Amino acid sequence: MTNPLDIGSYAAIRTCLRLYNHRHGESQFEEVEFPFSELRSDGTAPVLATPFQEATRHGLRIVPPGWKRDWAPAARRMIAVYLSGKSDIEASDGGVRRLSPGIVLLAEDITGRGHRVTHVGMIR
Repeated sequence: MTNPLDIGSYAAIRTCLRLYNHRHGESQFEEVEFPFSELRSDGTAPVLATPFQEATRHGLRIVPPGWKRDWAPAARRMIAVYLSGKSDIEASDGGVRRLSPGIVLLAEDITGRGHRVTHVGMIR
């Protein structure tokens, strides 16, 4: 029987897609692994958790199929969690990724040309 807390069984959620500016100012992608550790409380089963980080604002967006945002940097450092639909995001270095439900995007490309996004539709 596998250990229910084996982080390897949670491949889809153990990493996030980071979008950041490299030293030449272009935005680019990298996969970043979340620092999960086992958290135990008296009398309860252990859970996997990451350290808490400060958050000062939050919001939700619903965008229609075909919506596009042209080249621009992220307005601020932010985390986007995709709940439905799918979008293509292009970094200024030419890298393109498909964002779909379950993807966590850490957008840190707050200077330079930034990135562009095309919402390609709902997942059927």
